[in-house]
Amino acid sequence: MDDELNALRRSRMRWNTPLSEPHAELLLDRMDLAGGHLVDLGCGWGELLLRALGRAPDLRGTGVDTDETGLARGRAAARERGLAVDFTEADAATWDGPADRAFCIGAAHIFGSTEAALERLARVVPSGRLLYGDGFWAAPPDPTAQDIFGPDILTLPDLLDAADAAGWRVLHFSTADQLEWDEFESTSRAGWAEWLAAHPADPRAAPVREWLDRRLREYVRDYRGVLGFTYLVLGR
Repeated sequence: MDDELNALRRSRMRWNTPLSEPHAELLLDRMDLAGGHLVDLGCGWGELLLRALGRAPDLRGTGVDTDETGLARGRAAARERGLAVDFTEADAATWDGPADRAFCIGAAHIFGSTEAALERLARVVPSGRLLYGDGFWAAPPDPTAQDIFGPDILTLPDLLDAADAAGWRVLHFSTADQLEWDEFESTSRAGWAEWLAAHPADPRAAPVREWLDRRLREYVRDYRGVLGFTYLVLGR
């Protein structure tokens, strides 16, 4: 897809994760934000990072991602809100730190696996708190769901065991509810769905339509209620 459609793809999403506003506020409460340095690894456009900085004026923020479209959106939002944030285009897996606080939400794949992510993040935050978000199997997946998400998804007990093995203590955990999931999936399609309705004869319409139809079909038939998502506030 071209730059225009890439920019529209997530334009109706608040953040690229199944998360409501009240749930986000709860997680930020549990992160005990004050001064120091907060890094968001795999930040996308960094909306949760910006919310954190809006809460804690003495906090220094860094967002790291390879998606230049998302980073540009984050920089524009930071300027609009008068927030000083360093949005860096780089491989988040190579960011060395250290940081006092970190976010890593839906980005375990950057490090190769959940276990590898939790171990690497323990070096990024040698003493402090990590907000870690990851998928888990809430119900046994069928072969199609396994093909979509790969072999590395854990159950929730196994994910908590991986955090413990990496030296983290669980200070809080919660999971996305069904409404958060449905909203996430709907907004992930909304930008392109609106574009398609306005441009049905555009040469790019056919692949957009195919993606929208496939994404909805996969969600409803293959992983709705099967793939869960948890938010862990971890401490060291």
